[in-house]
Amino acid sequence: MRLIRSERESGSPLSTARMCRLLSVSRAAFYRWSEPKEKGADMDMRSAIHEIALEQPWYGYRPMTHALRRRGFTVNEKRVRRLMRLDNLVGSKRSLRTYLRAKRHGLPRYENHAAGFVPTSIDRLWISDFTYVRLRAAFIFVAVILDAFSRRAIGWAIASHMRTELTIEALQMALRRRRPKSGVILHSDGGVQYAALEYGEIMIKNGLIPSMSRPGTPTDNALCERFMKTLKYEEVLVNEYADIDDAKRSIEHFIEIVYNRKRLHSALGYVPPAEFEANHVKQLTQLIPA
Repeated sequence: MRLIRSERESGSPLSTARMCRLLSVSRAAFYRWSEPKEKGADMDMRSAIHEIALEQPWYGYRPMTHALRRRGFTVNEKRVRRLMRLDNLVGSKRSLRTYLRAKRHGLPRYENHAAGFVPTSIDRLWISDFTYVRLRAAFIFVAVILDAFSRRAIGWAIASHMRTELTIEALQMALRRRRPKSGVILHSDGGVQYAALEYGEIMIKNGLIPSMSRPGTPTDNALCERFMKTLKYEEVLVNEYADIDDAKRSIEHFIEIVYNRKRLHSALGYVPPAEFEANHVKQLTQLIPA
């Protein structure tokens, strides 16, 4: 190692890689030996990584790299992965959800209008679903509606029951916040909460096009299923709620502040959904002639 360093300092015509091969020394091992183990830049970056990990404990090295770049660091994924491994900051492997066979009911079933539909702007395709959250002595239920283009949560509801009122409350919130034009596709599974006549009447009244997944095919609503997985792993499983009010406050904060405004989304070029929407609206405004 010392010989190689000496030759480098004396201006040897041999490259470092060539000298390492001649002396049967790993080039990586030489650089690790010759450079300080803890650089100031690395320490600054590791500090930033820890700050980001406190807010987003489920970030892997890819989203962490983009989060660091947004803070002004010039870094590649290999370096971030190495630093995260040094500090044991690795993402958890997530198990696949076991899906139950769809229950049959005598309510209307709608055609799957979302199949193959690729939205090119906001308020073209909305997707909806609900899930359960287990408290110490009870269950609560969370219903959400996302904009499929931006992945932004635009409506949600949390209750101690899973009646149709739950999904209606989420839908009414989405309608208040977005005030969409007619023709928006609203996709869901075929559950009774979405097939209910009252729910259907609200959709038709507001010009929404009802759409449903095929029976027993959760992949037809994969984007919303993925959101529910994120909600479970990044919010529900890392908290212990005292009661339903505590759960509501925490889950609503996660959806609106963390997920919509802070969490980097790989499918959006590693920007949060709210920022992605704002950038999209800005681009559309620039295209409109004055």
